[in-house]
Amino acid sequence: MYRNYIFDFYGTLADIRTDEENPYLWKKMSEIYSALGAAYRPEELKRMFRTLEQRECERIGTEDAEPDLTRVFALLYREKQVPCDAVQAKMTAVTFRALSREYLRVYDGVRELLEELKVRGKRVFLLSNAQTDFTRPEIEMLGLTAYFDGIFISSEQGCKKPSPAFFEKLLKQFGLSPSESIMIGNDESADIVGAKRAGMDSLYIHTAISPEEYGKTDPDYRVMDGDFRKIRGLVLDCV
Repeated sequence: MYRNYIFDFYGTLADIRTDEENPYLWKKMSEIYSALGAAYRPEELKRMFRTLEQRECERIGTEDAEPDLTRVFALLYREKQVPCDAVQAKMTAVTFRALSREYLRVYDGVRELLEELKVRGKRVFLLSNAQTDFTRPEIEMLGLTAYFDGIFISSEQGCKKPSPAFFEKLLKQFGLSPSESIMIGNDESADIVGAKRAGMDSLYIHTAISPEEYGKTDPDYRVMDGDFRKIRGLVLDCV
């Protein structure tokens, strides 16, 4: 039935917990910035990060756009008149994510499903509202990169789910037909609404990190107990 399987990442394939409010995070980040010449106190750094993040959102000027936080990490150096090239900005972003991440794991049954889809000659894609310098390393850490025929991350594309533009970029680049594609995700307002706008079928899985508001959309398939093995059964029944 479907030739193309498009997955969300966080809360769908991978379980993650982060804490960006942890004082330890901002203490260590302030030490890193200060060691590289951009002296910040922890609370000052946190406050300036949030200010610059908001400015980036305002600069983009639309709720469908996704700011690139690596640019924010670079701007934090420049606020202190410290030069920052692309490599340094990326390494700062990666360090921030590592310090704020409490854990990251693949849900049970994910690898088996992805392997089965590849064996059957299906095309597998990732469409994630995320930051590239956070997410691409985490996909690699989990050993999932090789399963995907294409990875689209919102901060790279300048738009995010549920914007049809995000879906259409993926469909156009890889020559995918919406009628032969299914979106699988844990966020109704982003994954399911976006899939419908793009003319695609969808499967919703409710997990512990799904948004609290749900039940207002009508996906083609629904799994409410977070059991990915049920998703596997539903998807394979449609192959």
